[in-house]
Amino acid sequence: MAVVPNTLKGFGVTLKQIFKKPITQQYPEYKRPVYPRFRGRHRLNRFENGLEKCVGCSLCAAACPADCIRVVPAENTPDNRVSAGERYARIYEINMSRCIFCGYCELACPFDAITLGNDFEISEYNRDDLIYTKDMLLAPPLKRVPVADSDLYDTPIPYYKEHA
Repeated sequence: MAVVPNTLKGFGVTLKQIFKKPITQQYPEYKRPVYPRFRGRHRLNRFENGLEKCVGCSLCAAACPADCIRVVPAENTPDNRVSAGERYARIYEINMSRCIFCGYCELACPFDAITLGNDFEISEYNRDDLIYTKDMLLAPPLKRVPVADSDLYDTPIPYYKEHA
C-alpha cells in the first residue's frame, strides 16, 4: 500500500522538473574556466634565442611516479647546438595515457624546461596518439584556455605560514 504514495511523489518531482528551464551549458562553444593551479597538457620550453631549456638530465623521468616519461640524451656539438648545456634530449616522450598529472616532473626540473599548462582536451581515438613526442611538446598552444580568477579559487595561504 505504501508503494502508491511513493510512486505519486516520484511523479510529482518529475512533473515539477519538466516545466523548469534547463541549465545545460554548451561545452564546445562555452568552456568553463579552469582553476589557476590546474595541471593539464605538458609543454617543453625554449629560451628566447631558440635553444631548448631541456638538457636531457632525466630528473623528470626519475621523479615521475607513473613512469610515463622517456628521455634519451645526446651530446651537443659545436655545429649542432640544441640546448644551452653540454647535452640535450634527443628523444623526449610522455605517454599521456599513463600520466596522472601530478606535476612532479615540473618540480624536479632544475631548468624549468617542462611545465604543465591549462589544456585539458587531449583525448584521442588511438592509444598510440597519446604518446607525445618532443616536437609535439615544443609546439605552441593551439588555443587559449580561460583561467578563473585566482583570488576566488586559488588555495589560500595556510595559517601556519601566514603567521610565521
